[in-house]
Amino acid sequence: MAYEELSKEVSYALRHAPWEYELEIDDEGWVSLEQLRDAFLATPKWSKLEVNDFIDMVNMAEKKRHEIYGNKIRALYGHSNSIHKIAKEESVPPNILYHGTAKRFLEKIKIEGLLPQARQYVHLSVDMETAMLVGKRRDHDPRILKIKAKEAYDQGVKFYYGNDNVWLVDSIDAKYIENINQ
Repeated sequence: MAYEELSKEVSYALRHAPWEYELEIDDEGWVSLEQLRDAFLATPKWSKLEVNDFIDMVNMAEKKRHEIYGNKIRALYGHSNSIHKIAKEESVPPNILYHGTAKRFLEKIKIEGLLPQARQYVHLSVDMETAMLVGKRRDHDPRILKIKAKEAYDQGVKFYYGNDNVWLVDSIDAKYIENINQ
């Protein structure tokens, strides 16, 4: 295992772009090791990663960039984005939000809508560029879905503010989803 390379990737995910990895970081910067592993497993390079690899990465590092407590990990310094507590309070979303996904999931999404899978929430992006970055973690040519967020909210779907780039939702019915780049 290339722990130095893993450490740099974990630092990027935790410090600079948690939304690219669809991580739910709490107000103190912690994320569960399982969620971090699941995010990394989406990339072929890290497809054999285990939770213990993060523990070994932290224990073997000469330069302490991360800390683990219980089943959570966080970056110790160097954050370029504000850490926001995951909102649990309902907020009014923008009219349109976006979701990047792999082509292989489209048929299932057309039937079931967007579901959180192993996460607490479905992550939606405020712009297509962020959605594309998220989608590229699972597919070199991802599909960008346009979410009619305000319409869904007006019809009773609860949205939560995640941070400046991300909104969270429990699930999104397929009727609020359009495939932009078919």
